[in-house]
Amino acid sequence: MLAALVAVAAVTALAAQGASAAPGRLDPHGQGAGQGAPPWPAPADPEAAAHAAGLEMMSAEGMVQHTHTHLDVLVDGRAVTVPASIGIDAPRGLISPLHTHDTSGVIHVESPKRADFTLGQFMAEWGVPLSADRIGGLHAGAGRRLRAYVNGRAVAGNPAAIVLRERDEVALVLTRDTDTRPVPASYAWPSGL
Repeated sequence: MLAALVAVAAVTALAAQGASAAPGRLDPHGQGAGQGAPPWPAPADPEAAAHAAGLEMMSAEGMVQHTHTHLDVLVDGRAVTVPASIGIDAPRGLISPLHTHDTSGVIHVESPKRADFTLGQFMAEWGVPLSADRIGGLHAGAGRRLRAYVNGRAVAGNPAAIVLRERDEVALVLTRDTDTRPVPASYAWPSGL
């Protein structure tokens, strides 16, 4: 019994110290739905997810700032679906200023005040960690890289800092260093958006 308690304490201490996965591998300490490999579902509690992203829930969409950004997420050449209803709590009639209505990858910013909303806020609201070398539970390194693009142009630094702007095409691409496939540079916006 004592040995089991010591083993549990040791594992807990390692997790608390921020032990992370080896490059190119899944994070062994990821617990949430967005912590492992894709697909990454919409959060079960949209209100808690919005608050974790520093966003407030509203009873209706705000109209002072109304913009749309398209997000593509590609992991080893495969598209990852951006789920519908991120930031929407339909049973409670609440909506975040940053949300998705469908699986098209269109991120809606519908806010009652002007602000710079970022990709990092959206990913936090989705529950999918994002940094310069991590998306979800996947890490760059060991022959893999994570790159961010806006309208087909590479963006240096942490992609979480990308500001969501009207009709930008944002692509997050985790792939082998040797992959030369083109990345999305534009999105065919439907009429009405």
